[in-house]
Amino acid sequence: MRFAGRALIALAWAGALTACSGSGDSGYAPVGAAPPVGEVERTATWPVPSQGADSANSAESAQPVVPTPKAGTRTPGKPLAGKIVVLDPGHNGGNASHPKEINRLVDIVTGRKPCNTTGTATDSGYSEHAFNWDVAIRLQKVLKKEGATVVLTRLNDQGVGPCIDARAAIGTKAKADAVLSIHADGAGPSDHGFHVILPGRVPGHNDAIIASSQRLGLAIRSAYRAGTGVPYANYIGKKAIAIRTDLGGLNLATRPSVLIECGNMRNKGDAADFTSASFRQKAADSLAVGLTAFLTSS
Repeated sequence: MRFAGRALIALAWAGALTACSGSGDSGYAPVGAAPPVGEVERTATWPVPSQGADSANSAESAQPVVPTPKAGTRTPGKPLAGKIVVLDPGHNGGNASHPKEINRLVDIVTGRKPCNTTGTATDSGYSEHAFNWDVAIRLQKVLKKEGATVVLTRLNDQGVGPCIDARAAIGTKAKADAVLSIHADGAGPSDHGFHVILPGRVPGHNDAIIASSQRLGLAIRSAYRAGTGVPYANYIGKKAIAIRTDLGGLNLATRPSVLIECGNMRNKGDAADFTSASFRQKAADSLAVGLTAFLTSS
């Protein structure tokens, strides 16, 4: 994206998380450890995408149905039983046809940004929103088998929105143990690799989830690199880690939240991966490993 008990899919209400804006990085630190000094690059002022589409009315018309996991001890063979994961597949298939709706500005604490955007695409036309959705559905199935309750911020890939602020609210409403936003970048053709975006501190708003989001981000980074073979981004962040305070979904988060740019859709090599169903399954499996490592580490 320039500039993913029983697992259940929940309807999303109004709002969405925007990133997809050329930038990346790499490296590994164990879950629960802080990144080594100098490992994190703060990139909090990226350009706001001009394209985008999210329907204020249609996005806000559907209220999410947030399932409540059953209380109790972990079920053997179900390491994520009792855990709630919110998956946020970036953008949506109907955004492009609703520019007025998605371009309306919403408050993200550090400023105002478009409700949502259209996302990017490979040179061959494979859209980011379709990639994000495909990986999220595959990941949802894996997490379900592990016993997690899964909430999606949108039900399909034909809708509009939700807006970035509402996507963050879904994580809060669900009382998620982890929130993962799935995207792909749209940087220059020579830029390649993945990176994970962590929330920067917005005093009085997301202080409580900075440390846990960092642990989540490191777990996702390690698992995605090991499971997919995709290198750390060579154009943004540091060792696949970047911190931003200009993303509504992270600024407004009240639960551990990170965003992954799975690679760069405008890079020939990364694009070849994205258009492969086997790679998308590998990406989903890898993200599941990272989420499981984080969710079972405490």
